[in-house]
Amino acid sequence: MTAGPARALPRRDDDARARLREVGRRAQPIVLARDRRLLVPGEVRALLPGGALQRGSTVTVEGGYGAGATSLALELAAAATAAGEWAGAIDLDGTLGGEAAAQAGVVLERFAVIRASAIPPGEPGGLPPARWAAVVAALLDGVSVVLAEVPRYATAGDARRLVARARERGAVLVPLLVASGARWPADASVRLRAAGGCWHGLAPGAGLLTDRTRSVTIDGGAASAGTVLARAG
Repeated sequence: MTAGPARALPRRDDDARARLREVGRRAQPIVLARDRRLLVPGEVRALLPGGALQRGSTVTVEGGYGAGATSLALELAAAATAAGEWAGAIDLDGTLGGEAAAQAGVVLERFAVIRASAIPPGEPGGLPPARWAAVVAALLDGVSVVLAEVPRYATAGDARRLVARARERGAVLVPLLVASGARWPADASVRLRAAGGCWHGLAPGAGLLTDRTRSVTIDGGAASAGTVLARAG
């Protein structure tokens, strides 16, 4: 059987080259690697030192269910995706939604979510202690901001090692404390606590609440407390 003539590949394809350049541009981080800060978009910026997250730092976010802690943590994750970098989250209860993340400013194409149900559990409702810390550490190796829901069984040793890992990798660790009894038994550069708020105002003709006043308490930041006005989606 005789092989047919080989098809010559075009030596120049301006359209293809332009598409490749565009893909490369979109994948390239907007900030330089030597920039030690990630600017936080939105109203929360005014409450943080310099309006940014410091690479290598740990920022805890605390608040009961419904207090807005998860939304606040997502806004911190948006700092990475706004810079063209990646953020990741560990969702122990399977309640973290893509719509909520998008409303917080997260670019979903650069946001990885790991749910506890995706890994064989060692106990009902959660990852085994060793697996939880290992998964957080693995995310810190690869993404710029890691939002980690903290289980009740988190140990001081694991917490300290994760703080050191974030510092070494130049990532931002965001322990999220929403479960009853959950605590972060290690150092943190900034501690944020969402204390809830109230909705008010109606969109004309839509019957929808438009604004929400949130109370956020800060320990370690430039201010001791602040109020943030958040727009409804």
